[in-house]
Amino acid sequence: MNRKVPATTFQTRVRDESIGGSNPYRWQEVTTGEIFAGKNIVLFALPGAFTPTCSTSHLPRYEELYEQFRALGVDEIICLSVNDAFVMFQWGKSQGAKNVRLLPDGNGEFTRKMGMLVDKSNLGFGMRSWRYAMHVVDGEIEKMFVEPDFGDNCPTDPFEVSDADTMLAYLKGSAQKAA
Repeated sequence: MNRKVPATTFQTRVRDESIGGSNPYRWQEVTTGEIFAGKNIVLFALPGAFTPTCSTSHLPRYEELYEQFRALGVDEIICLSVNDAFVMFQWGKSQGAKNVRLLPDGNGEFTRKMGMLVDKSNLGFGMRSWRYAMHVVDGEIEKMFVEPDFGDNCPTDPFEVSDADTMLAYLKGSAQKAA
């Protein structure tokens, strides 16, 4: 595969105690260069925070297998969704996510540049990310697992190949080949 991740700037929120109050966060722009440069990253994208498959299976399994990914040299696991920073933060809290970084693609810019933006108006979601996972090394996409039936207003929500176990098996196979 080996193509670069698209250049994008994400609008994120970071904790800043100097702000005080019940919402001690400030806006911080983060670029794809800052996220991916010099790192071994697993990124998985899903249609939305708080949605059934995303909340019961997709994110929890990556969280559960985090140490196994780290043992294979993965620096960070990122969950991306076309949701805003506030929604992603609250979803992470409700999920108890401690290891997986939740990255908001609020405008869908990264998702669009990846060619993964789809219309999910049939579910009342509007434009969202198709479900996929990818292994990225130093900004180069090494492997992508894209769910079948890609397209607008898909009547189903395929979840067959972007899961944590598929990605982990791929990385284990790659590690064995390298050895």
